[in-house]
Amino acid sequence: MSTEARASNLIDSDKESGKAVYGADHKKIGSIERVMVDTASGEIAYAVLSFGGFLGIGNDHYPVPWKVLRYDAELGGYRSDISESRLKGAPKHGTETIFDWNARYAELDDYYNDEVIKPG
Repeated sequence: MSTEARASNLIDSDKESGKAVYGADHKKIGSIERVMVDTASGEIAYAVLSFGGFLGIGNDHYPVPWKVLRYDAELGGYRSDISESRLKGAPKHGTETIFDWNARYAELDDYYNDEVIKPG
């Protein structure tokens, strides 16, 4: 595979910020705020979705496993089997200054009933 062909499948993480995520009922459930990369594997582990609020104020932030999102070129966003109500019940990022990812892996794993990428 040529370098050019491989590069066409890559996108800058800052271009993913703000992309819509559509849930199981095909309604928008949030937008990608940021992606979290596992430094040991170099793979994206989570997308932090921004949801609710008004004009960016009062938004809640929910980390979801990256592998539950599928890019849909027609929408220019992502699809997921997660419903809005399931997202609202998920562990959320919270308002603490430092989000303790190590303490949240098991909680996120259990909630999404999925094996989530763990740090090295």
